[in-house]
Amino acid sequence: MKLQYLGHSCFKVEAEGYEIVLDPYEKDSVPGLKTLDVEADQCLCSHGHGDHCGLEWIRLKNRGVESPFKIERLESWHDDEKGALRGSNVIHILQADGLKVIHLGDIGCMPEKWQLERMEDADVIMAPVGGYYTAEPEVIRSLIDRLSPAVMIPMHYRTDKSGFPVLKTCEEYLEGCENVTKYDTDTIRLEPGDGMGGEAEENPYSPEVRGQTHTQQKAPVRVIVLKQWALGG
Repeated sequence: MKLQYLGHSCFKVEAEGYEIVLDPYEKDSVPGLKTLDVEADQCLCSHGHGDHCGLEWIRLKNRGVESPFKIERLESWHDDEKGALRGSNVIHILQADGLKVIHLGDIGCMPEKWQLERMEDADVIMAPVGGYYTAEPEVIRSLIDRLSPAVMIPMHYRTDKSGFPVLKTCEEYLEGCENVTKYDTDTIRLEPGDGMGGEAEENPYSPEVRGQTHTQQKAPVRVIVLKQWALGG
């Protein structure tokens, strides 16, 4: 499976040549990010806010091919008051190529027990770490500790070039993390297998992360920080 970080909370996930874009942002909706120019077979949005639902900026291929992904939607909340402040949020669980990948969207609270059970045994979780509009970093940290995926990828944070000023930086979240790898690329390849604790095989475009399943994991959750495509030249 190939995973590309496009920017903010937007990712492209590919398996067997089938591409899904998650949470595309509208043009000029996120300070500092260039306009999306992306083609995919399918687009999934966690909620209707402009920085997560820019459907018109994704060119759908309309090939009529069958998706290899099994997709599950968990209805959750964008805040800790059951949607009273910011409405609802969808957690997307994608399974393909023997991997379970979870995109938390703009999760605003700790999920319910039954939702946590659905998210167990994840290989990768993409989680917001900037707080303010989402659950605060300490809540996200508790959630990741509870779910213990093989890999966590931070999203929805501020950098010195992009993002909403009220958000915290990724570095602030990383201060409490033990097992961090930063890549000079926006794309990684994920494969089930042995040796997740080892170094990834890198090249300038697509490092490969050979991952163990959740049950094989021994080390602390591995945090992988990717560059954002939308901050590239």
